[in-house]
Amino acid sequence: QVHLVESGGGLVQPGGSLRLSCAASGFTLDSYAVAWFRQAPGKEREGISYDNNCDTGPYYSDSVKGRFTISRDNTKNTVYLQMNNLKPEDTAVYYCATDRVECGSDWFEYRLYEYWGQGTQVTVSS
Repeated sequence: QVHLVESGGGLVQPGGSLRLSCAASGFTLDSYAVAWFRQAPGKEREGISYDNNCDTGPYYSDSVKGRFTISRDNTKNTVYLQMNNLKPEDTAVYYCATDRVECGSDWFEYRLYEYWGQGTQVTVSS
């Protein structure tokens, strides 16, 4: 059974950093594409980062490019999202998602992913 658990969220001041973790169980994560999404109150779920097993990537949305970094530790079956220089507009619930996504797909479309974690809250505020 595929299971994803996010952790690492919390309250941080503007300009601060957090590292989110997404631990997978029930399958081998390195065989799958992985994406991070976020959803702020009243807004649609936004794809912010994506890593696949194709020859391109990783990918980032314009809103986080240069500040966030996605990485994997296959020995721990875990994916990370390092978030630096956080801004108040980064406040949202953050989700990891995975599935067998074809290379060249619109990775930011949440409908591509069947498996989701429960989400972790990130709040950026002074």
